[in-house]
Amino acid sequence: MRQGAMKPYYLFSPWTRIFHWVMVICVFILFLTGLYIGNPFFLGTQGMEPTFAVNNVLSMETIRYIHFIAGYVLVISFIPRIYGFIINPGDRLLPKPWSKLYWTGMIDTQMHYMLLRGKHRPYLRNSLARSGYLAVYLMFFIEAVTGFAMYYMIEPNRFLAKIFGPFNNWLINEYMVHMIHHFVAWFIILFVIVHVYMAIRADLTEKGGEISAMFSGVKYMEEEPDDLGDITDTKKTQAK
Repeated sequence: MRQGAMKPYYLFSPWTRIFHWVMVICVFILFLTGLYIGNPFFLGTQGMEPTFAVNNVLSMETIRYIHFIAGYVLVISFIPRIYGFIINPGDRLLPKPWSKLYWTGMIDTQMHYMLLRGKHRPYLRNSLARSGYLAVYLMFFIEAVTGFAMYYMIEPNRFLAKIFGPFNNWLINEYMVHMIHHFVAWFIILFVIVHVYMAIRADLTEKGGEISAMFSGVKYMEEEPDDLGDITDTKKTQAK
């Protein structure tokens, strides 16, 4: 960390940080259990599923139960995320495509990542990152809708079945819903890989605390961020 000129900015509330780490755990569980549910033999050859299912510890029923619980936890975890969005300006850094700063920031950041510029302008959250986070939230929404649509097919009389069940017809049929659910899951994992790489890269090159910010809520910058105006309460934002 380059001390001296580096200024701290309080960005993420505890609510968003809690959401982030719950999301990390849930996505990891959902992806692995989802692979198993889609193909119990993806770990090896035919006949492995009964081998793993010792005393039903890793039976299909148990894996499905874990998958559903993780799905419910992920959906519920959006409650603190929304609360953080309401109370803390730093949690509201969503893309603003109607603004000039969004498009100039997008070009500036992409030029840097393509190694055509040595560095980009200082941003608390650059336009590319903002767009990526919004995209992953939309993918979570698609996964929740398609997941619940398939789940509630087996209990059509329940209240939530009346909400999500029709999606199996609106999206052609249950098989198409399953395929959408499957491919969007892979897009989420692709996002995770890119996100982890970019966070580590930013920490190593910019020394701004990109990773530690998800523990402390604070980022560090040498120059005043171009998007500081997006956080209205600047006195609260600049950490003591």
